[in-house]
Amino acid sequence: MSLRTAVAAPFVQAGSDQLPRSDFVVDLSLDRDWFSPEQAKRLIDIAEGEGLVTATDDSLELAFDPTSVTVPDGYQPDESILRERSTFERVLDTVVAEGTDKQQAVAAINGLQSDLGVTLETAAILYARRQGIEVDEAIDRTLEAL
Repeated sequence: MSLRTAVAAPFVQAGSDQLPRSDFVVDLSLDRDWFSPEQAKRLIDIAEGEGLVTATDDSLELAFDPTSVTVPDGYQPDESILRERSTFERVLDTVVAEGTDKQQAVAAINGLQSDLGVTLETAAILYARRQGIEVDEAIDRTLEAL
């Protein structure tokens, strides 16, 4: 939630799903004082990698409805969101967002990994697909890594 909230905040403030890159960076670094300008630029890269924004040279377009996110008063993102997540973490987050208990999902994924002798990422993808959750991007990323 934290990454999605931090990325959405400037768009929510502007009331738009498109912003100039510079407005995004200024909002997060100068207006909100959440990140340095360099960190705000890093956040763009991470958000693009996560499929949360589409970036061009000059602008950003949010890949989800900004009104679907509420930025709580006093919200302050943790700097850990500036770290790229592994494929496993991405799939797990998707599974949890669909309503599965995190501990239950991790236990089931670990069981699949052990039973099938596959990588953790492969087990997570298999678990998600068995739950009817689409994780095509993770599949592509995992295949590239092989």
